Amino acid sequence: MKTSILGISAYYHDSAAALVIDGTIVAAAQEERFTRKKHDAAFPQNAVEYCLTEEGITLEQVDYIVFYDKPLVKFERLLETYLAYTPRGFKSFLTAIPIWLKEKLYLKKTLKRELSALGDMPEKSLPPLMFTQHHQSHAASAFFPSPFQKAGVLCLDGVGEWATSSVWLGEDNHLTPCWEIDFPHSLGLLYSAFTYYTGFKVNSGEYKLMGLAPYGEPCYVDTIFENLLDLKDDGTFRLNMKYFNFATGLTMTNHHFDKLFGGPPRGAESEITQREMDLARSIQVVTEEIVLKLARTIHRELGVDYLCLAGGVALNCVSNGRLLREGPFKDIWIQPASGDAGGAVGSALAIWYEYLEKPRSIGSGDAMFGSYLGPRYTDGQIRQYLDSINAVYQELNEEELAPRVADILASESIVGWFQGRMEFGPRALGGRSIIGDPRSTKMQSTMNLKIKYRESFRPFAPAVKADRVAEWFEHDRPSPYMLMVANVASDKRITMTDEQSALFGIEKLNIPRSQIPAVTHIDYSARIQTVHEETNPRFYQLLDDFERQTACPVLVNTSFNVRGEPIVGTPEDAYRCFMRTEMDYLVLENVLLAKTDQPHWQDDKQWQEEFELD
Repeated sequence: MKTSILGISAYYHDSAAALVIDGTIVAAAQEERFTRKKHDAAFPQNAVEYCLTEEGITLEQVDYIVFYDKPLVKFERLLETYLAYTPRGFKSFLTAIPIWLKEKLYLKKTLKRELSALGDMPEKSLPPLMFTQHHQSHAASAFFPSPFQKAGVLCLDGVGEWATSSVWLGEDNHLTPCWEIDFPHSLGLLYSAFTYYTGFKVNSGEYKLMGLAPYGEPCYVDTIFENLLDLKDDGTFRLNMKYFNFATGLTMTNHHFDKLFGGPPRGAESEITQREMDLARSIQVVTEEIVLKLARTIHRELGVDYLCLAGGVALNCVSNGRLLREGPFKDIWIQPASGDAGGAVGSALAIWYEYLEKPRSIGSGDAMFGSYLGPRYTDGQIRQYLDSINAVYQELNEEELAPRVADILASESIVGWFQGRMEFGPRALGGRSIIGDPRSTKMQSTMNLKIKYRESFRPFAPAVKADRVAEWFEHDRPSPYMLMVANVASDKRITMTDEQSALFGIEKLNIPRSQIPAVTHIDYSARIQTVHEETNPRFYQLLDDFERQTACPVLVNTSFNVRGEPIVGTPEDAYRCFMRTEMDYLVLENVLLAKTDQPHWQDDKQWQEEFELD
């Protein structure tokens, strides 16, 4: 008999579900992809139903259900924090505690009620419901799918129950907790404080801060170290809570923070100034220094050659790139769904390996299957939908598809690319992607302003054939999850003139820096995705045909959505996004659609009304 374990992450942000069968992750998805509400925190009913359907089982046939954190311990932390900061946190206390007393404190009961309704079965008949610690879920999601038999594990996020940073030793099928840094001293919350202060949304704008950093100068680094945190040589730190409001208030920073950095937080959607760019660069430098110090301590204390990472901070791919190049480890592996969604996978794997004590075997790669763990759609389902809306399309066989799309891309057209299983995690990896020609000097601005409707400064990532990555980038190993930043190879760069080098801030944006300007950031860096024939043969074939036509094995790859929208999940989501934007072509499995051929599109609701800006 197979053992099935359903992992659930919910109620904070990025709710998700994952199904593990005999130690293999067979399905995983975020709830936002079904509800179309970005970072949806609700009980992941749709994601659970998908996971069960993918395996062809009912909830009754699941052996264990596991939740990714321990709400009672989190409640204890909230109470202790409010007491420690009394009376400062009274307003926040009045906001938070009634919600806990009404809902979250009785989370076990809530979960059972939701699961009972979903499975159409009495609560007493439900499979056993278990709970793992938040950082245990992160650590399990990082180590157990990794390709390492033994490794250090570093988890960095905002906060779990108490832990904000934790270190583990992973060996075979066990994780041993080593030490942790507790709330309120949090690298994730420090970074989020600057996200908030520079006018971006916490828990979604951190990517923007990282992308903005190269436009600035690190002129606030000393101010941060001298005032905001006490950093030790081993990488441990304490925040000076005089400047922060997140422990007790409804904002991240306070008037002391404003005074230190010369004014109030930037208003959302207002003009980005050089100050915001310099703040972004400064906190990025500080973050990288802390991560490097922590990594060196782990290497020294645990005596391991490999490191695994999870938690929201592990999505900082600039920091990851430096850690790989300058850190003491032979290699590092990062969970592609490093945020709370990945806790669903980690909690299920923790039950399989640690609670059930099942043996773990290491394969040739990792155990995330390229993170292609979501739903897929058949050509029949796609045709049925397109026929229902009178869409005009052309069906191509496997031999015709990639060469035809490569030819379209080489003409600087932009293509929505929808094929295979949907990605699990925040990155589109060639399953639900918008793709373009990286050689085009206008591609970055066109994609940002006319397709994604997002800030012009934000960079795009290159997808590159895995066997050609070292020829185009200063990177020599797999990076399948777009979680590493490295520089474009020196022989592919364009040297700037003295006049161009003298430009400041956002003025640098439109200066071509390499043979692939659309994916080269202003500091010559790129967030690399290596595409592997084993995990995504069709996307690899497209890159191969594009290289055959252009001598370039690289494509621009960005997520298939507009700003504020979750990545598309269904053919209907994809067609709607295609028609709402200035995309030229859409590929749905073996079906090709040209924008100019489509019937008039009457939109009941403009995307700006449907999706809240992130």
